[in-house]
Amino acid sequence: MSAATGTGGPAPWLRKALPAAFLLASAVNLVTVSTGHGTVETVSKALLMPLLAATAALFGAPRILLVALAFGWGGDVMLSLGGDAFLVGMGSFALGHVVYMVLFRRHGADRGRPESVGTAVAYAAGLAALMVLLLPGLPADLRIPVAGYSCLLTAMAWSAGRAGRLAAAGGALFLLSDSLIAAEMAGWGPLPVHGLWVMATYLAAQALLAAGVCRPTPQRAPREPAEPRAAAVTAGGDAAVTASGSAAATP
Repeated sequence: MSAATGTGGPAPWLRKALPAAFLLASAVNLVTVSTGHGTVETVSKALLMPLLAATAALFGAPRILLVALAFGWGGDVMLSLGGDAFLVGMGSFALGHVVYMVLFRRHGADRGRPESVGTAVAYAAGLAALMVLLLPGLPADLRIPVAGYSCLLTAMAWSAGRAGRLAAAGGALFLLSDSLIAAEMAGWGPLPVHGLWVMATYLAAQALLAAGVCRPTPQRAPREPAEPRAAAVTAGGDAAVTASGSAAATP
């Protein structure tokens, strides 16, 4: 069975199946992260970004978005391993944020408009507050990496406004999700069903960032056949073709 329609676009069933698969994998992951089914949680988490990337590609995503989601997938896998892989995972997410900022600069709907100074001030104030509250509670070897990553994440969240409201909301949720992780590491928590809150905000963030830059290819209306033109006739004089297609003889 072909995945494409006769006009070269994706088949209608695929447009429904891939988003449904992403939502199903998300639901499974959110349930298992709350109930402690480790193997199912790990497998479902590894499927999330590939399914979201496939869905985004189907709906007209620029290729650079797929690169950002690939780095997100790398971060997911590394953080699932735990231990020394944590810093590798954080580095993968950091590279994803750099790619996102390039993406918003190139493909954002409002890329020609300067970023909001007010939003920048709000994000900077929030970042400063987080650093003051959380850094002292972090292990000494994580303070510099977490501070650098937090600055990069905040810059990404701010620049997401270039891609519109959906992406701006996604950037803010990404910042919230990672702030919950940092707060737990610094001894502030954890919240009840902490993993559920982290993953729910993270999944919503990635989906909104993708939705903010996807531009579905518009369906072209079928071309109407051109009206036949009347042939010019010369019979004792020149023939002029009228707009209605009839010929009027001129003496």
